[in-house]
Amino acid sequence: MEFFMEQSPPVRALIAGLFTWGFTALGAAGVFLAKRPGQRTLDVMLGFAGGVMVAASFWSLLAPAIEISEELGYPGWLPPVLGFLAGGGALRLLDMVMPHLHPAMAETAPDGPPSSLRRTTLLVLAITLHNIPEGLAVGVAFGSIGAMPESTLAGAAALALGMGLQNFPEGLAVSMPLRREGLSRACAFFYGQLSAIVEPVFAFVGALLVWAARPVLPFALAFAAGAMIFVVVEETVPESQASGNGDLATTGFLIGFAVMMVLDVSLG
Repeated sequence: MEFFMEQSPPVRALIAGLFTWGFTALGAAGVFLAKRPGQRTLDVMLGFAGGVMVAASFWSLLAPAIEISEELGYPGWLPPVLGFLAGGGALRLLDMVMPHLHPAMAETAPDGPPSSLRRTTLLVLAITLHNIPEGLAVGVAFGSIGAMPESTLAGAAALALGMGLQNFPEGLAVSMPLRREGLSRACAFFYGQLSAIVEPVFAFVGALLVWAARPVLPFALAFAAGAMIFVVVEETVPESQASGNGDLATTGFLIGFAVMMVLDVSLG
């Protein structure tokens, strides 16, 4: 812990990003289990992940963005609204220009522009694309420590823990379809964990940005929130509901939201 506290905010964010990536790797390791987890279990876990992301978007990102905007002299709603819409718009643009294949829609045509890439590559690209906002969220939270009194190490750590918990089912969600596509267990695990390698990278970038330019902090917080909400609505919730386990997935969502809210309020 002493070593961690001695580091600059961007380096702390990088370490936290490696922590969240580790949970994805742990989830991807589920491919080595003798028996594949049941679809009900996977849907509940995906619902849980969606609940964590929605709660984190408000409690850890949007609420502080509103408070910080007012303290910086901006209209309290302006940077959060602009950042939120920009974050969602940025993910939509990436969706449009990057070919990818959602795990729950593996039998359908890929999204994005036409591509000759293998289906396994497209599956990994989908999860990689949607791990970017999670890395940004962790990075912005750690980068804002010390910049404003609302931003604390405990709060940033709570966000990193929440992102880590919801990364576990994401690791499973990509490694299992890769296994069904014919990859060996080792290869499915490798590509499953590789899909989250962008998290420490974007955690470092997000922290560096807000650490170097304090006035962009509320915008950056809201940007990460908008990007995460886009992922939840566009992918996580539809996937959790696609197999007829809607009530169970919704219950998982509520539990995930409650867990993240408790983590953020109690630690942040």
